Amino acid sequence: MDYSIPKDDPVHTSGTDKELYEAILNKMRLCNVVLIMAGVYSTYSKWINKEIQTAKKGFSDPKPMIGVKPLAQTNVSSVVSDNADALVGWNTDSIVDAIRELAI
Repeated sequence: MDYSIPKDDPVHTSGTDKELYEAILNKMRLCNVVLIMAGVYSTYSKWINKEIQTAKKGFSDPKPMIGVKPLAQTNVSSVVSDNADALVGWNTDSIVDAIRELAI
């Protein structure tokens, strides 16, 4: 299931940091594993940093995180790679295998 916050949700543009955290927490609560894009842009993303923080500290048991490297990119975000439980390529089999291995 895709539990992403819809792009037309007002929290994207007019929400506070607390509202953003709560929105991420509420969506992540339903997940067994969190997929995070691992492109270098992720290092500077407020969203991705909130997602990492929420997955690691928002629950009594941290949510496993899978960093997904964008297609044909060799450089990845150090923030994502340092925090991910697995780092996989943009490949269905790799992503599914990591989900099956890490899902709680």
